[in-house]
Amino acid sequence: MAELYETLGVSRTASADEIKKAYRRLARELHPDTNPDPDAEARFKEVARAYEVLSDAEKRQRYDAYGEAGIGSRGGSPFDTGGFTDIFDAFFGGGGAGPFGGRPGRASGPSRGPDLEAVAQIHFEDAMFGCQTEVGVRTAVACESCEATGAAPGSSANVCGECGGAGQVRRVRQSILGQVVTAGPCGACGGQGEVIPDPCPDCKGDGRRIVEKQFNVDVPAGVDTGSTLRLTGRGAVGSRGGAAGDLYVHLEVLAHDRFQRVGNDLVHDLHLSVAQAALGTHIEFETLDGAEDLVIPRGTQPGRVFRLRGRGVPSVDGRGRGDLLVQVAVDVPEDLSDDQEDLLRRFAEARGEVVAPSGEGFFAKIRSAFK
Repeated sequence: MAELYETLGVSRTASADEIKKAYRRLARELHPDTNPDPDAEARFKEVARAYEVLSDAEKRQRYDAYGEAGIGSRGGSPFDTGGFTDIFDAFFGGGGAGPFGGRPGRASGPSRGPDLEAVAQIHFEDAMFGCQTEVGVRTAVACESCEATGAAPGSSANVCGECGGAGQVRRVRQSILGQVVTAGPCGACGGQGEVIPDPCPDCKGDGRRIVEKQFNVDVPAGVDTGSTLRLTGRGAVGSRGGAAGDLYVHLEVLAHDRFQRVGNDLVHDLHLSVAQAALGTHIEFETLDGAEDLVIPRGTQPGRVFRLRGRGVPSVDGRGRGDLLVQVAVDVPEDLSDDQEDLLRRFAEARGEVVAPSGEGFFAKIRSAFK
């Protein structure tokens, strides 16, 4: 295991402020939410442990005198009661003394920033085959002037005199069971454990600034309206060096003028004339993948469905594609010329079909009978 001062990249004579700045810089750089490197998480834990020891005056003194043996395998001597307090903290909200007293809790550190949401509109074809789109959000980023510390350049934060740097204050009340100790965020420092006497003029002591930011989002093939993409670590940063939240991008897919999506299938209504449906035809049908030969056999009835396999929407998990369903609709002409009407009458007569006589008189009589 690396020597703790080397882990933080400071000398053995480094001040508490230098140790804190080194930790914050490395924590932002190595935090698993913002660093995709698989080795970053292990390094982050080493940095956190080094800071836990060196930021505590008593533990640092023992470490300087005896090395690792002075702090034990968990960062404390074999007789340190910190283990019990950590367990108590986990069950009762952290940082407080137990019902039997105990050491003050440690400050929880900068809190994680909030998650953000954005809506992205994409075209139908882009949802089918995947694309890259850009979304804009109003977000918080680390203040460069103070390196996210919130303190003006050349100054530093002070330990809160109200909570002693714990970020929490304890209150004792009497109950029928005896004294009950509760802990809550310190009102003087807002739970940070520090106060800033000279705030950074650019961020007013918050350690972050509000900006408009653009992100490129990789949209996988097969998404639909209502799909949500999560961009880890692209949300707003927390105050005073806190890790960034996540960005959730909700997708809205624009309608297509020819195709309707049903699950992973596409549906298209193909309009044919009476002659085409009766006699059959051969058409070049445009799919989203290109032209396909579509043979319409003689006597095709309205509602018949032709299935083009594998021409539908790709599955988001990459397991194949749906189908393209072409459903036939037969259009009956409404504006026949005299010659066209004569042809149809002769056709009906040849087939022995009874049709209405020509002229408006017949239909006028039918309408008057229902008045």
